[in-house]
Amino acid sequence: MQKVFKQAVTIALTLGVLAGCAGEEESIQKAPLPVVESNFTPVKSWGHKVGSGVGQYFSKLSPAVGYGKIFVADRDGVVQALEPDTGKVIWSQDLESDITAKISGGITVSYSKVFLGTENAEVIALDEETGEELWRTSVEGEVLAAPLVDEGLVIVNTSRGVLEALDADTGEDKWRLSGEVPTLTLRGDSSPVAISGGVFWGQANGRLAGALMGTGQMLWQQPIGSPKGSTEIDRLVDVDASPVIAGERLFAVGYNGNLVSIDLRTGQPAWKRSYSSANNFIVEGNQIYLITDKDHIVAVDARSGTEIWQNKDLEYRLLSSPVVIDGSVVVGDSEGYLHWLDPYTGEFTAQQKVDGSGIAIPPVKVSDGYLVVTRDGQINKMQMP
Repeated sequence: MQKVFKQAVTIALTLGVLAGCAGEEESIQKAPLPVVESNFTPVKSWGHKVGSGVGQYFSKLSPAVGYGKIFVADRDGVVQALEPDTGKVIWSQDLESDITAKISGGITVSYSKVFLGTENAEVIALDEETGEELWRTSVEGEVLAAPLVDEGLVIVNTSRGVLEALDADTGEDKWRLSGEVPTLTLRGDSSPVAISGGVFWGQANGRLAGALMGTGQMLWQQPIGSPKGSTEIDRLVDVDASPVIAGERLFAVGYNGNLVSIDLRTGQPAWKRSYSSANNFIVEGNQIYLITDKDHIVAVDARSGTEIWQNKDLEYRLLSSPVVIDGSVVVGDSEGYLHWLDPYTGEFTAQQKVDGSGIAIPPVKVSDGYLVVTRDGQINKMQMP
């Protein structure tokens, strides 16, 4: 059991393991594709393929936009900078050496650098203008989530429960914080977030933690979920979704846990609602959009925690995290479809087939459209009609 969750497995195997471990009488059934009459059809501006993509591995490599470029990567180590208007390659770097690079954490762009983390327990910095490798540092554990870069530091949350800060210019280790990691965890980690000199991240033990960014001194820990139930799956409590800061509130959600609104000043919860998720979520205005562990799409009032709507029509279709584009909530699924929903009702407004290899990450907004990335490495820039 433990090895299954520590390895990158295929989508089909993952579903089978979850069903078996949960002891369900019936196997998990993916919802059929909803029939949707699209109100609009986005237009493809350009397409580009970066390496081999991520295949069926866990890696959720999302493009990054900055310095007038789009930065993309594949799991094997191909990193490229693209021209936003045409998709033309500005530079290309291959980080594979004696072994596959296994890029999984990234991409983060800041301080004129491109930062990436790997399953080989490395953090790598490239020059954003040329792609030249500037430094490479080993850390304590796989880096599965995007690094946080702030106040001259690169901060990564590793699979061994270590929050590690490196100097952004040199890669030198500055401080480390070790946390408890249960014997069995989901494969994934929370990306840290920061505000006003504090850094906040989710932990595999079901807690959300806060620390001083400059020194790594722990400020507080807040339980998001606690182990309960008779099966190993029931007792998983990972907080793998990245926290979201909105105003004076910090929002977090855990697997087999809760969606929680926390006061940043005190670390105490303002409200708590029972939702289980390991997917990143978003806060847009006064609404929170999240994907549950059953792939239900939920809208919640950020002020009170009141549920506004819930769409169950994409159950177990292995949805990406949500994003809001041109006023619609958008998610991708494992069969390569994009689904568009009305943000106020949760009803479908459009649907497009993008690619049969599947979509694991949400579309990425750019100034004049959005990017859709498929598991086989195809990147399409789309524009609204």
